[in-house]
Amino acid sequence: MLGLIIHEKEKLEIQYLLKREMDEILYDLDDVRIDQIVKRAMKERYKILFSLFTRVAPHNECVNYIIPSKKKKGI
Repeated sequence: MLGLIIHEKEKLEIQYLLKREMDEILYDLDDVRIDQIVKRAMKERYKILFSLFTRVAPHNECVNYIIPSKKKKGI
């Protein structure tokens, strides 16, 4: 376990960088030209970034970045 002491301005900058990266991944996941293997790696990266984001962002902002799980049709 590691600890980190940062100023409010630094926290906001980390939030901004994580949001930007997650938005880019979400945008690329919709691109049909990208191979499924690459998309799987992008989803793994997204999970890591989202985990970091939940540690520095308020709950109401985190909710906007939750990827809805796909439910099986007909169940």
